[in-house]
Formats: sequence, C-alpha cells, structure tokens
Amino acid sequence: MAVSANSAGSICILPRLQGLGGPSSFQKNLIAGLQARGIEAHHDPDRPGCAALLVIGGTRRLDMVWRARRMGIRVVQRLNGMNWIHRLRRTGLRHYLRAEWGNVLLALIRRRLAQRIVYQSQFAQDWWKRAYGEVSASSRVIYNAVDLTMYHPMGKHHRPLDWLRLLVVEGSLGGGYEGGLLNAARLVQSLNQMSDQLAGKSVELQVAGRVPETLQKQVEGILPGKVAWAGVLPRAGIPDLDRSAHLMFSADVNAACPNSVIEALACGLPVAAFESGALPELVANGAGVIAPWGGDPWQLDPPDIQALAERSIEPLTRQDMYRTAARRQAEKCFGLDRMVECYLQELLG
Repeated sequence: MAVSANSAGSICILPRLQGLGGPSSFQKNLIAGLQARGIEAHHDPDRPGCAALLVIGGTRRLDMVWRARRMGIRVVQRLNGMNWIHRLRRTGLRHYLRAEWGNVLLALIRRRLAQRIVYQSQFAQDWWKRAYGEVSASSRVIYNAVDLTMYHPMGKHHRPLDWLRLLVVEGSLGGGYEGGLLNAARLVQSLNQMSDQLAGKSVELQVAGRVPETLQKQVEGILPGKVAWAGVLPRAGIPDLDRSAHLMFSADVNAACPNSVIEALACGLPVAAFESGALPELVANGAGVIAPWGGDPWQLDPPDIQALAERSIEPLTRQDMYRTAARRQAEKCFGLDRMVECYLQELLG
C-alpha cells in the first residue's frame, strides 16, 4: 500500500553519506524517490515534523538516535552484512579495530535502538540472527534497487565483436578483498584455455574500481596483455560499461546485496559468481550462473575456478537468452519505485 504524502511527516536519514559507494548511492536514490512523492528527507532528527529516522548501517551519533526514539520518532535500521575478513587476513591494527568497532555499533543499534530493521537480503538477515541472535524489532528484507530507465540494455555501448569481455566492478579492491580480483583473473585464464568452446574467441578482463598497483601487477602476471583497467568511473558511466561487456564476475565474498550485480542485471549483463552471500538470491531465473565454491568461503578457501569457467561457457555463447533473462530479473526484483515504496511502508506505514 502506498503511503500518502499528505499524512506523512519528514524523514531523517543518518549518517549523511557522500561518495560513489553502495550506501551513498542508496541514500541518493532514496532521497530522490521520497522527493518525487512530496516527502521531505533531511539529516536533522531534531527538525519539527520529523516522523521517522532511517539509520543506514550505523552512526556514531547514538545520542541523536536515542533522543529521536524518546521523542516518539520511529527508528528504522538498514543492515547489510558485517565486517569479517579482517579476522582472517592481516589488514593492519588500525583497520582491525575500526572494523570491530563498526560491528559493535551496528549490533548495538540493532538490539537497543531500532524499532524496525530492513535487511538487504535473506542472507544478511540469517547472518545477523546467527551471529547476534534474535531481537524484538520487526524486520523484513528489501533488496537494493536501481533506476531502470538509467540502467537499461538499450543505449550506447562498445561491446567487442571479435573477443569476449569479462567485467569486474568494485569501488575498491583492497583491504583484504584482493583475492576476488585474482579469482577473476584465474577465471579468464581458464576460459581462454577453453576457447574451442567459445568459437575460438579469446577473453579479456576489464576492471573498474580502485586497484593498488601491486595488485595490478599480480593480475597482469596471470593475464599478460589481456587486462583493461577502467579506473574509478562516475556513476553515470556504469551503464555504458555494463552494456559493453559479455559477462560480469562478482568478486566480493559473502556480499549482502552488491549494487554492481543489480546494475549489471538491469543493463542486461548476465552475472557469473560463486555460491556465497546473497548472490544465489539475486542471480536467479536464468540471469547468470552460480557455481559451488568448492570449499568454505568463510575461511577464504580457494574456490573451484574450473567449475565456474565451465558454467560460464553457456552465457558467453548464448548471449541473447541470458541478456534477456538478466533484464527480466531486474524488472521483477530491483526497480527503484518498488524499493522506495517498501521503505516508506517501514518508515511511515
């Protein structure tokens, strides 16, 4: 049921986010969706007429959240996953402490302050319940979403005809997440060894995001002459990038609801991934291929690259079918209007 703007108060969103990352993109999209419905969004819970407070993950301003709740303002928390790789890989003492403190803040708001919780996927909900137990707050799953008119299969692209392109899109590939890009390089390496099943076409790897120079050298050592570095792109450049590839590889491990995957599907780009996190939920209905990890992703065991390479042959050789299914999955599950209405139900309904 849609929420009427005539009866709704304003909505406060904390913290105020900037940048190109997933949470910032979500905040920008949500604010635009609220404004289109005549509902004011701001970042001041003390503003008169404030009816609800949405905490995106966590915030250090627990005093503001507590005060808002005491004033009768509904507190809703949006949760994805939690920090965990720092416990398995050396990322430095400062990073370790910051990651642990972040988990404490998230868990504290979830247990003590939030009245409703929105999880970004069923995987995220199950993870939080397993790690920190049940809470009294009501909860539901609302997937991330994109503007389906901006992220669309129709539009300019530079998809090569004589070779195949595997795409990786991440904000930053560092801080313990380097293994995902190395997995992508090994996947391309395996696919090139199977070129007879790809009509003799070779496969290149294209990477968008911030990649340390040392990691770039490692990847180029695996794929000499077959890597294209796109760097950090503005959000407006992502649809063209997605349309210009034949297959996306999701490099994150145990991701709660990666925006890059949803953006790719909306652009008609099928996705190849290992079975971890929310990816089996997102890449469904023929929108791509999922392969078993072949070990324990929670221990960062080496994945079964060959198994994913073998499954990737089909979307690479049956592009029309998979591209149509990818877009259809996005229209079914990841439309922006649908997401905004679901959040409004939790905030003001």
